[in-house]
Amino acid sequence: MGFSAPPERDHTGAQSVDRALGLLSLIGRHADRGAALTDIVEESGLNKPTARRLLLALIRAGLIEQDETSRRYYLGEEAYVLGSLASRRFGLLQVAMDSLLRMSKQTEDTSFLSVRRDTFSVCLYREEGTYPVRTHALQAGFEHPLGVGAGSLAMLAALADAEVEAVLAANDAVLKTRYPMLPTERIRQDVETTRANGYALNPGLIYANSWGVGVAIRDQDGRPAGALSIAAIDSRMQPARQAELAALLTKEARRVEERLSRMLSARRGPVEDQQIVKPQLRRSAR
Repeated sequence: MGFSAPPERDHTGAQSVDRALGLLSLIGRHADRGAALTDIVEESGLNKPTARRLLLALIRAGLIEQDETSRRYYLGEEAYVLGSLASRRFGLLQVAMDSLLRMSKQTEDTSFLSVRRDTFSVCLYREEGTYPVRTHALQAGFEHPLGVGAGSLAMLAALADAEVEAVLAANDAVLKTRYPMLPTERIRQDVETTRANGYALNPGLIYANSWGVGVAIRDQDGRPAGALSIAAIDSRMQPARQAELAALLTKEARRVEERLSRMLSARRGPVEDQQIVKPQLRRSAR
């Protein structure tokens, strides 16, 4: 599904800005592997000349760059600078980093921080474990529909029932085409199981030998601010260890929530503590 223009033409230039920002978001989701022009055209719904024109504008701004050898597009230096500046204000990764390091050191498996982007989940950070056999199913920048993957499922289960249904309806087409092993009804059942257990489990549904356990991080209003998860090969995910990992994830998620609460309270000040406008990540392109 692309982000092509609405039927009515926009002569103000806002349409071009929206499209360019959509391309920037799209390339960001391809992270370290980069995005080929053919992929960009297909995913955005734009024609090749329009996509190329907008990409050149983003290159001039330093927000993306094109590798001379592979011709793939990557986030540029200016995007890194802006992201670094933004992280000081919206520092979930900074707040969660100690927990990620501690979990990977203690379990020897790989831990992740994911956040919600509209009806999808995007992996914000991956901390490698030391166990010699690892799963590489999820990398920073990868995204899945909410409910697909342990951290993603944990965030979906933390939403109210009406919002869960809205997310499932919005993602129905992509689930059918890209995740046939996870129909809407299966995810709905997994949401109920996650709520009952207090943690989410992905029993190798995306990749057969890659299992994961996830727990939601909630903000002060009880809504999901993100999720912590741990992934390992199936032989390291027996039921007893699942419970151990879930307990560890829950402990660390509560630590992150406490730090977030202190950070937001300090930032607001005593006068502003009654109300805060929260930024919401929006997915610009499918």
